Amino acid sequence: MSDTLFSQMPTVQGMRSQLALRTRGDKFIWGIVVLLALISVLVVYSATGSLAYKMNKGNNEIYLFKQLAFMLVGLVIIYFLHRVNYSIYSRIAWILFLTAIPFLIYTYFFGAKINEGSRWVKLPIINMTVQTSDYARLALFMYISRVMSKKQEVIKDFKQGYLPVIIPVAIICMLIAPANLSTALLTGATSLLLMFIGRVSTKHILLTILIAAIPVGLLISVAVLTHNKTKQDTETVTETDKKGRYEGMGRVGTWVKRVQDFIYLKNDEMPYQVQQSKIAIANGGIIMGLGPGNSRQRNFLPHCYSDFIFAIIIEEYGLLGGAFIMFVYLVFLFRGIRIFRKCPYAFGAFLALGLSFTLVIQALANMAVSVNIVPVTGVTLPLVSMGGSSFLFTCMSIGIILSVARNVEITEGKAEPEGVLNEPAAQTQDNVASVSNDNVINTGNKVAAPASPIPNK
Repeated sequence: MSDTLFSQMPTVQGMRSQLALRTRGDKFIWGIVVLLALISVLVVYSATGSLAYKMNKGNNEIYLFKQLAFMLVGLVIIYFLHRVNYSIYSRIAWILFLTAIPFLIYTYFFGAKINEGSRWVKLPIINMTVQTSDYARLALFMYISRVMSKKQEVIKDFKQGYLPVIIPVAIICMLIAPANLSTALLTGATSLLLMFIGRVSTKHILLTILIAAIPVGLLISVAVLTHNKTKQDTETVTETDKKGRYEGMGRVGTWVKRVQDFIYLKNDEMPYQVQQSKIAIANGGIIMGLGPGNSRQRNFLPHCYSDFIFAIIIEEYGLLGGAFIMFVYLVFLFRGIRIFRKCPYAFGAFLALGLSFTLVIQALANMAVSVNIVPVTGVTLPLVSMGGSSFLFTCMSIGIILSVARNVEITEGKAEPEGVLNEPAAQTQDNVASVSNDNVINTGNKVAAPASPIPNK
């Protein structure tokens, strides 16, 4: 066996070049993914101390390795999905959407019930619980991106443009709402935002908001009218009294109670998790925080590794650390908007923007819950909360966004295509049809992309 010369060994620059060739797309988004994944490992390892004590006799290394495993699997998912031409997602969008409907129905009737709501189903082979609403959201944004890209010429029309887009949104949101109202509201709001950018008529969007505001207004009205303010002010109301008051109302009772807690309860009467979250934020201070791994409230704050992980971040890294996390998500949104502006095809532009919006809006909602700006919702912090099905679906969304960015680079000539799946989204007139009539301009056998992904017709 001959020895290898030191000069023939790969250099750091060479390894960096190989990595750049294999991981294309927006380099800022790649950096954000790696950064948030590393932050996730640190914070989850710190936040799972009490959970490890209850479940694994204090051995929280189990959760460290579990989070590392999810991180590696997520990066693999991102890598393989970003190598796929995003036009394939257009072809399978309707299949994913149609399968999401029975999944949500099955979850509602047969899923695991927590707080009167069924959100999870257990996969029999890998013994893992999956929140089907995450799959439904991904399928929905792929489908409405496809529909809007095909309907741009008639997008202002009520029957031909508006109804084909809003009906799928309404179906998914109504199926998600009974178990997870907050996710349904966030999904609907993101869809309306994407519809506005997709040139759907403003009056149709306002009509949708008005109709959606009716049940929300009724919920708030019920919460206000059924609140016994005199008893609340004069005597202590125990948790048993609160639960008994809404017993029999099912999930609606949970919603009413959360709205009442948010509106009426004083600081010393707030739900336990909100109180502990505020204490954690107060412990963090402004600049340095308590330091990595030095959280005090992780032993008292429920779900500090998922729903309230932002409070642990502020406690350990200070308000500056929390502001930095928010800044990272806003940079992610900015890069998503940049991909939208550069993508020459409407489907890819809508898909990248819709998925970027839903991830960032979810992150902002999680932060708002931790600081008690909005009622408790139960949404996780994307890429940071402890790994699960939500973490993997987030990685899928990012992989699809990077797929669009990668094909934008190829279209602009910044990268050479390496295979059939890596070629620009449409090269011949036949391919244009397969990319769902994605607003391209035919010039014989070749296709030229318009200057903007959305024609001004």
